[in-house]
Amino acid sequence: SLEQMQAFLEGSQELDFHAEGRAEIYAWVERTLRQQRYTKLNRETKGLVRRFVGKMTRLINRFVKTQGVKPTVYRRRRFRRRYTTADVATLVEVDQPHGRLSGPATCAILKREYEVFGNQQCKRLAAISNGHLYNLRNSAGYRRQRSDYTATRPTPVSIGERRKPTPEGRPGFVRIDTVHQGDLDGVKGVYPINAVDEVTQWQVVGAVSRISEGWLMPVLRAILAQSPFVVLNFHSDNGSEFINHVVAELLKKLLIEQTKSRPRRS
Repeated sequence: SLEQMQAFLEGSQELDFHAEGRAEIYAWVERTLRQQRYTKLNRETKGLVRRFVGKMTRLINRFVKTQGVKPTVYRRRRFRRRYTTADVATLVEVDQPHGRLSGPATCAILKREYEVFGNQQCKRLAAISNGHLYNLRNSAGYRRQRSDYTATRPTPVSIGERRKPTPEGRPGFVRIDTVHQGDLDGVKGVYPINAVDEVTQWQVVGAVSRISEGWLMPVLRAILAQSPFVVLNFHSDNGSEFINHVVAELLKKLLIEQTKSRPRRS
């Protein structure tokens, strides 16, 4: 049936052939086409029957010639490997102390190792091309032997000095912070701003709807203006609402020193 033909083409089944020459093969092909009423089939079904007959004919011919049907083993052409596992290990030894230099610089080192210092381990690598050098570096064997890990580097921010304020009994050293009040029934809550003088404990509390320059700056100016003494120092955490160029410019105009909290110091 057509369903059996489709299953045969998609999978592999055990076959038992009984053929005695080309005449019997032709007879089988004609019998199959008549049985399926080939001339009355649509285009897609005709293609299925043709593929089935073609595959079966090839298998039967092979059986007649060799008295057996075995899958043909395809041998992929493989180029002879020029650089060995030992060469990859040598490249790792060269890259390790030099910090994995550029390709041309590494090629020059390998060539000098062999020609000047007589290092026989670099004999094949001495003539390596720049492109093939990077092929070896990208190979699985190279990556297994050498892995580079770069620690996360903090982004330096020049705004504010990271240190603890030193009021020494003087008023005017203000500590400031914001906290989100929370949401209620899907409505965004406000952000209270709390500013406290470290010595006198003078406190001013404000609130903004959004932590942004347009909302924060007017409240910040009002907080500084309500201080009964000259503000000398403005200390905050590392949040972007205070560590930015707009706030830094305001404090600079008022001659207020800006400091920020240190790592792991609440």
